[in-house]
Amino acid sequence: MSAVVEAPANIASHVTRMARLRPEAPALVFLRGGAERRVSFRRLDEDSDACARGLGALGLGRGSRVVVMLRPGPDFFAVTFGLFKLGAVPVLIDPGLGRAGLTRCIREAAPEAFIGIPLAHAARVLFGWGRETLRLRVVAGPRLWPGWRTLDETLELGRDAIASRDAGKEESPAGRARGLTPPAVGPEDAAAVLFTSGSTGAPKGAVYTHGNFAAQVELLREHFKISPGEVDLPTFPLFALFDPALGMTAVIPEMDFTRPGSVVPENILGPIVRYGVTHLFGSPALLDRVGRHGAAAGLTLPTLRRVVSAGAPVPAKVLERFAGLLPPGVQVHTPYGATEALPVASIGSAEVLAETRRATAEGKGVCVGRPMPGVEVRVIRVSDEPIARWSEGLLAPHGEVGELVVRGPQVTASYYGRPEATALAKIGFPNGTFGHRMGDLGYFDDEGRIWFCGRKSQRVRTLQGELYTVQCEGVFNRHPAVKRTALVGVGEPPAQRPVLVVELEKGITPTAALRAELFELGARYCINDLLFHPSLPVDIRHNAKIGREKLAVWAAGKLA
Repeated sequence: MSAVVEAPANIASHVTRMARLRPEAPALVFLRGGAERRVSFRRLDEDSDACARGLGALGLGRGSRVVVMLRPGPDFFAVTFGLFKLGAVPVLIDPGLGRAGLTRCIREAAPEAFIGIPLAHAARVLFGWGRETLRLRVVAGPRLWPGWRTLDETLELGRDAIASRDAGKEESPAGRARGLTPPAVGPEDAAAVLFTSGSTGAPKGAVYTHGNFAAQVELLREHFKISPGEVDLPTFPLFALFDPALGMTAVIPEMDFTRPGSVVPENILGPIVRYGVTHLFGSPALLDRVGRHGAAAGLTLPTLRRVVSAGAPVPAKVLERFAGLLPPGVQVHTPYGATEALPVASIGSAEVLAETRRATAEGKGVCVGRPMPGVEVRVIRVSDEPIARWSEGLLAPHGEVGELVVRGPQVTASYYGRPEATALAKIGFPNGTFGHRMGDLGYFDDEGRIWFCGRKSQRVRTLQGELYTVQCEGVFNRHPAVKRTALVGVGEPPAQRPVLVVELEKGITPTAALRAELFELGARYCINDLLFHPSLPVDIRHNAKIGREKLAVWAAGKLA
């Protein structure tokens, strides 16, 4: 079935539809301090209506860019869906990027408004975020400065406008134009700006259109066979925004969402059992931690119909351990994609554990499955230069490692305010469409499956040839004493020195014998330098992508 959507609706229209079909059913359940707070579909629809009308009365409208820095609670969902209803464009940035990253992202986004918790506003004032472009500041809490609006005031302003309308009182033309019904949008209209995690470079703001969101909803619904009335436990808050569109209740667990690898396992396992969760999303780091705890305690999770993990390759031993908690026939799915293009492909744990894990351990890379319906994936020869126009001469021979290029309705077209980055990442096709260069290296096997070999920017270029990180690391990761490894290059290409950095399983001590065993495993790669690291640095979003750039600097210092 094709995933192309002919007339994509504003994603907020799904909230209104669910409010009509299941008004009192919980859309959101927030867990904190042993207590829960439920928000029905009707309440979410009403609160987002009030937010849309209140922000509209304060001067925001279609196309207004608004930085949103709220904790994953009721305010976050009311504001985000309210902005969608208004036709405004929420700008969402990981708070863990740090001062320099946040400053750069906000400057590039050039927002008109900033909606955040008091701490976010304090940082905004201190560091001058948005000083040149902001004209509206809304604080989710007490007023911090004269002239600022509070979110409570904004919601009340919106409710008053709704009450006036319901009472038949005359509204201003602007109020009538904005209305409460999500505005009609075309597939190319901007819906949101979502910043990448910056794990392999500066964060970039991917411009999502309403067509992108509509295509994503349909791809997820069709591929995972999601039914209305299911219960999701999303451990990445942005993914919870899809739940109302899919008719699911989102149970938001108590955790630090910037540190999924440090989650308290009971805060995930307990709600799964208590609320009858059918769908779980977790980063590889979260599944590792929760799976270890569940396996040690002998737990089973009979209500789950599927588990989804993304953000980085999921080690086969993590899949095997977590799959042991699931009912027969239920799998851990590992979809492949990126902020700019998600989902692209997917594979289930049954196929990985029965077949592809062996090839991974032999250095073939990690199999990420077959492309989704309606999604086209091609492999081009490796190049670090911009490619303006597509030609068949760009293609790499079948089975050869090259860069993955994706086309489909879920693929974003540009980065906001970054034309040079857009030029590096997009390829124009003759029919007016475009392909997105994933920055990932891989190839197709004879069965039409994609194998991921590592990031293009992290390949190690030696005088003997190029080494690809994920291919190489898979050979070493099969050792039972190894938790994970990272291949890095020290020096300048094409004369880099390949270094393997190893993180061992807890309680394992490096020995000369272990070092010799690892060298023997990877003898074909001509790696002469091996370093042990207590805990490899990872990205802020999923705690799973290894920070090889940082490790390369660390390794250079150690070798010096």
